Amino acid sequence: MKQGNVLLIGRPNVGKSTFLNNVIGQKVAITSPKPQTTRFAIKAIYQNEKGEIIFIDTPGIMKKTEDNLSEKINKKTLQALNEEVDVALYMIDHTRKRDFEEARVLGLVRQIKKPKILVINKIDIQEKSYLPQYKFLEEEFPDVFQISALKKLHIKPLIDRVFQLLPEVKEDKKTKNLNPYPVLNLDAKNFIAELIREKVFLMMGEEIPYTTTAIVDEISERENGVMYIKARILTNNERYKGMLIGAKGRKIKEIGSYARKEISLATGKKVYLDLTVEVDPHWVEIYL
Repeated sequence: MKQGNVLLIGRPNVGKSTFLNNVIGQKVAITSPKPQTTRFAIKAIYQNEKGEIIFIDTPGIMKKTEDNLSEKINKKTLQALNEEVDVALYMIDHTRKRDFEEARVLGLVRQIKKPKILVINKIDIQEKSYLPQYKFLEEEFPDVFQISALKKLHIKPLIDRVFQLLPEVKEDKKTKNLNPYPVLNLDAKNFIAELIREKVFLMMGEEIPYTTTAIVDEISERENGVMYIKARILTNNERYKGMLIGAKGRKIKEIGSYARKEISLATGKKVYLDLTVEVDPHWVEIYL
């Protein structure tokens, strides 16, 4: 049997979280079109007859860290690089030009001394491509795969190659029944908080998501079988609080409704989501 840790690394919005969700077969990492939706490394397990892969999905490396939040996120990615990994998947988006940000990620990838695979994502998009700018990488990486994480194209051959590169483990050392849920480092509160934060990213403007986080304070089951969840969206400014609540509370109701439906789908239970908005200028220092 094969077993090992596989690192996903790339700049923001290359599709790492979409890839992970589609490999695992259910949502384990939140996604949105906005950069650095992922704020910390997420570990999730994939199993088949060949063995087990523990994927480590890292936040995208940004070229600048002008604010405390971005600086903390980049530090978490660098920490993940220093963990014990067996294979690294370096994912690029051929629809975006190479730039300093990409060069920085490549510099980090070159420091990894384990087997590395170049993964060219979004091949379902042909209208806009800068693939020639990445051609030189094919000489540096012995394994190159072109995939579409969104459309689930050519993922199986990539997974097969990953298994070939992973170390053999004895059956008695193989991890069994690690968790009934594939996420290894998120408990229920953190996972639900991530789903709520995803809805903020998807439904608000460009500025607000980066000034917010979500915290789940309580999960309990009522006598009627309904899952009761008390949660807060934290932001650092009264003005943003007003925008998140919206006129007559419409926006927070909309965010809560979409979050509740997805939580219900993920848990198979009826959900009552008690969602509020609070201002905390120091939430980055406290919760990241």
